Amino acid sequence: MTSRILPPPGAPRRLAAAQLSNSVGDGAYYVCSALYFTRVVGLSPAQIGLGLTVAWAVGSVAGVPLGAFADRRGPRGTSVLLALSTAAAVASFLVIRSFWPFLLAACLYATAQCGLAAARQALLAGLVEPRERTGVLAHLQSLLNAGLALGATLGGLALSADTAGAYRAVFALDAVSFLVCAAVLLRLPVVAPVERPAAGEPRLAVLRDRPYALVTVLNAVLLLRMPLLSLAIPLWIVERTQAPGWLVSALFVLNTVGVMLFQVRTARPVTDLRTARAAVWSSGLVMAASCVVFALSALPTAAWAAGAALVVGAVLQLIGEMRQSAGSWQISFSLAPAEKIGQYQGFFGTGVPVARTLGPLLLTSLLLLWGIPGWLLLGGLLLAASWAMGPAVRWAERTSQASPAPEPSSTPLTQSAP
Repeated sequence: MTSRILPPPGAPRRLAAAQLSNSVGDGAYYVCSALYFTRVVGLSPAQIGLGLTVAWAVGSVAGVPLGAFADRRGPRGTSVLLALSTAAAVASFLVIRSFWPFLLAACLYATAQCGLAAARQALLAGLVEPRERTGVLAHLQSLLNAGLALGATLGGLALSADTAGAYRAVFALDAVSFLVCAAVLLRLPVVAPVERPAAGEPRLAVLRDRPYALVTVLNAVLLLRMPLLSLAIPLWIVERTQAPGWLVSALFVLNTVGVMLFQVRTARPVTDLRTARAAVWSSGLVMAASCVVFALSALPTAAWAAGAALVVGAVLQLIGEMRQSAGSWQISFSLAPAEKIGQYQGFFGTGVPVARTLGPLLLTSLLLLWGIPGWLLLGGLLLAASWAMGPAVRWAERTSQASPAPEPSSTPLTQSAP
């Protein structure tokens, strides 16, 4: 089982250690943040929602220039700086007691998180051979889920205590976890920065790469699966089915453990754009099937039948999620010019905050108000986006801005760690 989760020794394993360290803190933070902000800070749910929406919007915009900064200044130093910035943002939540300081801290947090994701991808690209990147990312995703699960367990202890001190301990844990992440990243080899753009060349070339922009938009549509498990499906179970409420937790555990055990195996065949396109297309087929099964859970049947339909739908969603992740990782790297990995990853990564920001409103309206037709419409949307990814990727391959992936025999450009 260890070989399924841990990447090969060396830089990949240190990247994994950094991923694991901050994911434990994040898992506890995600579980407790809403109650901390309402009960300890004293914010209303509307203020929290507005603040986080604005923050993630700012973060999504900041990801591209911060990724470009990582390209020019070096991704290791940038990653360390942004990990420290995230730690400072989380620590600041411990002392704020009103909306405007909360908004500023949330914007810093989201900006640092989006920039850190882009810088880490650039760092990985500089340390890992091109054909091995998707496999390493699969290992990182498995460890991310493991860390989130452990952190959520710790957060659950804080929830059971339900005291201000317990919630503050969770935020302190998250801040420390990013300090540990920064320390681990600092031990990685230095990746040499790229040269400055030539005269007349745009500093943020990705913003003019229309094929890559289309690929990014389609990926954002496919990422609507993210709020499904955390928000839409729990509400669907409670309001539209006869299934027991505890199934919400069971489906979350099923997804978390499934990704931990099978993400690496699922990603193994994805090594180039051809296999990546096939993975995304098959993920759309499976996700569409899962939407149909989830819709069937609302039919007037016994509780056990509704529960069985939900479990089958969750398994299909898990398979679709893992295949879509593997395909999108490969596509995002293969279509990005080697000297602009950071800014391209920053742009591609905007799909995550967009899905987190717009997804909850869209999915709750579509599924809870429309019911079964809403599920069928969502399945059709995911299927159409996964099919369109194929022509979009082929278009991007034909453009001059989308450089071909380096040959597998190429050596990542690194310097020795000081």
